[in-house]
Amino acid sequence: MSRPLLTLLLVLGTAALPRPALTQESLAVRAAGVIEQRCMVCHGCYDAPCQLKLEARGGLERGASKALVYDAARLLDADMTRLFLDAHSEEKWRKKGFYPVLDPNQPELGLMHRMLALKQAHPLPVSAPLPEGFDFALDREQQCPKPDEFDRFASEYPYWGMPYGLPGLEPAEHSTLNDWLQAGAPAVPLPDLEPELLRAIERWEGFLNAADNKSRLMARYLYEHLFLASLYFGDAGQPAWFRLVRSKTPPGEPLKVIATRRPFDAPGSDIFYYRFMRLPVTPLAKIHMPYRLDDKRMARYRELFLAPDYAVETLPGYEPALASNPFKTFEAIPANLRYHFLLDEARFTIMNFIKGPVCRGRVALNVIEDRFWVMFANPDIIDIEQDEAFLSREADNLQLPTVRTGTAIDLVAWRRYSKKVKVYTDARAKYIHDELAGRVKRRDAHPIWDGDGVNDNAALTIFRHFDSASVEKGFIGTTPKTAWVISYPLLERIHYLLVANYDVYGAVSHQLVSRLYMDFLRMEGESNFLMFMPAGEREALWRHWYRDAPSSVTDYLEEHYAVTAKDLGIEYQTDDPKVEFLEAMRGHIYGAKNPRWDYHGVAGETTSVLFDDLVADVGVHNSFLPQVIYVNVVGPRRDEVYTIMRDAGYSNIAQLFDEAERRLPQEDSLTIVPGFLGAYPNYFFMVNEAELPRFAAAVAALDSEHAYYRLQQRWGVGRSDPWFWRVSDKFHAMIKRDGDVGAGLLDYNRYQSGSKPRDVPE
Repeated sequence: MSRPLLTLLLVLGTAALPRPALTQESLAVRAAGVIEQRCMVCHGCYDAPCQLKLEARGGLERGASKALVYDAARLLDADMTRLFLDAHSEEKWRKKGFYPVLDPNQPELGLMHRMLALKQAHPLPVSAPLPEGFDFALDREQQCPKPDEFDRFASEYPYWGMPYGLPGLEPAEHSTLNDWLQAGAPAVPLPDLEPELLRAIERWEGFLNAADNKSRLMARYLYEHLFLASLYFGDAGQPAWFRLVRSKTPPGEPLKVIATRRPFDAPGSDIFYYRFMRLPVTPLAKIHMPYRLDDKRMARYRELFLAPDYAVETLPGYEPALASNPFKTFEAIPANLRYHFLLDEARFTIMNFIKGPVCRGRVALNVIEDRFWVMFANPDIIDIEQDEAFLSREADNLQLPTVRTGTAIDLVAWRRYSKKVKVYTDARAKYIHDELAGRVKRRDAHPIWDGDGVNDNAALTIFRHFDSASVEKGFIGTTPKTAWVISYPLLERIHYLLVANYDVYGAVSHQLVSRLYMDFLRMEGESNFLMFMPAGEREALWRHWYRDAPSSVTDYLEEHYAVTAKDLGIEYQTDDPKVEFLEAMRGHIYGAKNPRWDYHGVAGETTSVLFDDLVADVGVHNSFLPQVIYVNVVGPRRDEVYTIMRDAGYSNIAQLFDEAERRLPQEDSLTIVPGFLGAYPNYFFMVNEAELPRFAAAVAALDSEHAYYRLQQRWGVGRSDPWFWRVSDKFHAMIKRDGDVGAGLLDYNRYQSGSKPRDVPE
C-alpha cells in the first residue's frame, strides 16, 4: 500500500462534527481518553520525561520535576518520589521539588496548556524529516521548564511542544483538552466499589492480619513477593486495581501507608497491618503485572502455608542482615512450600524483575542474553539445592548484597559477597557431585518440572530488548543459544536481588553491585541447564557462551565444571544434545508449545513460509533492524499484526561495559510472533498483503542504514506522518480486543525518529 493511499484511508472521516454541550463529568471522560492515547504513551513509569507521570490523576496534580530518577552518575541515594507512597498532597510534592503543570486561576498560563498550544502553533512538517535538534536518546539532557521559564523554552525550542516529536493533536482533540483545562481540569470520578468486592477485600485483609505467628509469617512472605503486583479480585472484565501495602491503621479505617525504601525494611512499629490500596491508574504495559486474588487463591495459600505441620516459635525481626536474607527470615516455612508458591505464578515471579523496578534497565538487563528459555527444577524431586539441611547450612552464604551507606563505598563490600558466593558455589558443586546424579537415577519423576500437567507457567521465554525486556509463557522461537534451569534458591535470590532489594533511586554503587551479583545468578541458571548435557559436551558449550570473557569468569567456570564432571546418564540419540534436550522439553513441559505465539496458526501458508525464511536467515542484515517492530499486514480479508524482534548476538554478556565491542552482528537473528510482544515498539510498518513478499525480501537484503531508511520510507510509519496516531489507536484497539488482563498502553519513548542518514542521497 502506497503512503499517499494510506494517508487517504486513515484521514477519511475526520471532518469535525458539531459538538454537543458537555457536562463536567462527560468533559472529564473525553479529556481522559485523549490523555490516555496521546500523553500516557510517553508519560508513565519512572522514566516519564520530567517525572510527569500521567497514568493517574495524582501524577497530573503532582506535576513535574527537574530531578532525574535515572542518573548513572549519582553517588548518593536520591530522595524517593514514588507516586501514592512518598507524598500524599500537592503541598508535600512541592516540598520535594515538583512544580505545577496546571494553573487553576489562569488555565491558559498552565504548562500543560502552553505545551499543547506550542505544538499547535508549530506543527511538525508532514511526512518529512524532523527539524534539527530533536533528541530521542533515553539519556538525553531533559528540558523541564517551570512556568516562569516557558517563554525562553518556547523561543529556543519552538517545535518541542507536546506531544514531543510526534504529530500534534487533531483539532477536536485539542479543543477537548482546551475546554477541559478552561473548566478547571475536572477529574473523572472513581466509580464506587461493588459490595461484593468490598466484602472480598474485607475477607482478604482479615486473612492477612490474623494474629497467630504462622499467619503473620505467611503474610510477611506474601507481602514481600506481591508488593509490586496489580492485584484484582474476582472477575477480570473491568477490574479495579489494588496494591498490597503496610498501613499504620487497621482494616476498616482510612489507610496510612508505611512507605519504606524496600519491602523488607522495618515498618517503624511493632503494630501494623496489611491493607489493599486502590490504584486509580490506567494500566501501562511496561509496568502492569496483574495478579488475581479470589477464594481459590486463598485456599491455595492455606494449603501451602497454614495446613502443613510446622511451627513458628518466634517471628523474625527486621535487622538488615536478616531481613535481606529470605533463607534466614523465612526459614521456619519449609522451602518446598515457598518454592511451590513461586512456581504457581512463575511468569509473574520472573516478570517482577523484568518489568517491576525498572523501566530503563540497561545496566540491570545487559546481564542476560537477548532471548533464552527458562525451565524449573521439579519440586517433587529434591533437586540440586533444595535439601533442607543444605539450605540451612548455606543460608549465610546465600545472603544478597544490601546497600548500607548509599554511596560508592558499598562497592568495597562486593568482595565480601563474592567470597560468600564462591563458598556457596563450591558447596553446591560438591552437593551435586555427591547426591544429584544418584537421586535422579533412583526416582521415576523427571527432574524438570512439567507444570503438573495443568500449569502453563513451567516453560518461559525471556526477551531482552536492549534496555527493556519481556517474559512470556511457552518456548518461543527457534532453539536459543542458552537456557536456564531455575531451582528454589536461585529463583528466590533473583527476586530479592532485582525486585525486593532493587532501588531505582539508589546510588550508582547499588546499581553496579546488583549487576555484578546477577552475573553469578545467570551462570548458576546456565550451569543447572548444562548439568543435563553430557559431561564431555559442557565445556564446549559454556566456552562458546563466554567467548572473550575475562579470565576471572572462565577460571570460575572451569573450576566449577572440574568439580561437577559427573554425567547424569541421559542417553542422547543425536550429536546435538542441547537441541535434542530442549526440543524434548518442549514436548515434556505443559504449555511449552504455546499456540498464542506461533504465527503458523494465524498467518496462512504463504506468509508462514516468508516468515520461516526470515527466521532461518541469521546474519548481519538483521542488525540494521531495531529491537522491536510491529508489522500490520492488511488485505481484503485480513488485518493482522506481527511482532518482529531482533535477537542480538554477543561474544559474551559477562562484562558490564564495552557492550558494543562484544557485538557479533553476524549472529543476529529474528523471532516473529503474531500479535503484540513488548511494551516499547521501535517502529511500525504497514504492509499490504500483496506486498509482503517484497517487504520480506527487502528485510533479507538489508546491508546498510541507507537500506533500512528506504524500508522505512516505503512501508514505515514515521514520527511526523499524519496517520501516526491513527495507527497507534488501531493497535491499542486491537490489544484491547484481545481481552488480556495483562495488557496496557504501549510506550513510545523508544520509537525511532526515522531520520535520514546524513549521507543518504536525496
